[in-house]
Amino acid sequence: MDLKIFFDSVDELVYDLITDPNTIFNQLRIHKDKFPEWKSADIALIGLTEDRGNIYTSGIDRGADAIRKKLYKLKRGNKSTHIVDLGNLRNGIKIEDTYLRLKEVCEILLEYNIVPVIIGTTHDLDMGQFFAYEKFDKLITVANVDAILDLESSTHHGHNKNHTHQILMHEPNYLFNFSNIGYQSFANDYENVEVLEKLNFENYRIGHVRKNLEEMEPVIRQADMLTIDITAIRISDAPGNPNATPFGLTGEEACQLTWYAGMSNKLSSLGIYEYYPDEDVKGQTAGLIATMIWYFFDGFYNRKSDTNFRGDGFIKFSVTMKNNPTKITFYKHKISEMWWMEVPYPTGKDKFQRVSIMPCSYSDYETATKGELPIRWISTHAKLI
Repeated sequence: MDLKIFFDSVDELVYDLITDPNTIFNQLRIHKDKFPEWKSADIALIGLTEDRGNIYTSGIDRGADAIRKKLYKLKRGNKSTHIVDLGNLRNGIKIEDTYLRLKEVCEILLEYNIVPVIIGTTHDLDMGQFFAYEKFDKLITVANVDAILDLESSTHHGHNKNHTHQILMHEPNYLFNFSNIGYQSFANDYENVEVLEKLNFENYRIGHVRKNLEEMEPVIRQADMLTIDITAIRISDAPGNPNATPFGLTGEEACQLTWYAGMSNKLSSLGIYEYYPDEDVKGQTAGLIATMIWYFFDGFYNRKSDTNFRGDGFIKFSVTMKNNPTKITFYKHKISEMWWMEVPYPTGKDKFQRVSIMPCSYSDYETATKGELPIRWISTHAKLI
């Protein structure tokens, strides 16, 4: 497949004033006059300009280039990288055609084990990101950082208010788990919160996230794809979103989450959506998103490939429940100190084997040693049976 037919080059105005040789700009292979060689890349940056997903646009089609201006100027890391910027995806005749174009591009990149990093426009474009996993015939987990659950049953208020509903209802169903991080109670109908609970999906309120940010690491480590809505970040740190409130994540916390994502061996795509440059008078939000991407790059190039739970790199713990025949096996990596736990899957249902050893935290182990089943174990087991 010739990917260049899907993309416009990066506007020269984005990078023409960059002269510092120690910037990310000089480390990237960028779609300028010539489409870059991409098959040997580790990560591929994709800009979006599709603005039909929301009734409120405010220049959202210019968001990807505004983020690039900030990203290109950041200092490069101390490790060799293989990152390509493919340019801006050309829109389809209908918005649904753009979803399918993004699906096809991400699908190709995933086949080459290249991680797509998608920037710009409305959150409903994550459907193209999600649809890309359909052909791989495996169950996947989606992690979503958003203040609003976007579970409207229609597109009357915009496609970006309906996309989570579309993902949950998609057929064929290859969604194993969905985790929403940072929802704000006052911005969501309680019925929508109940929907996720009834499906045994995870939904973490902003107060819990900010108090227990490290507990979000295993949530993201379990995910195949991560999507981030800028609405989840507080307005003082990210004013470039018309729906932001004073009560979201800090910019530092958002960068921590993308670093977790970069560190995860399982995570294979990232999308950052809902940036409105006309709201971002001083470019503060674009700068924050660029920094979030920088931390994702840094995490990616510090990934640990050791997942042989029977090998010498792990310590194994077996915990027997009091008054319960269940025994839970935990694994702790000796270097990273990351934790996993086994959740038994039904015999003969091999499709669940991929998720039978799942990321967890030290607090899950502590809960088990007190004779209680961790909530993470219970919700996962409920989806397996």
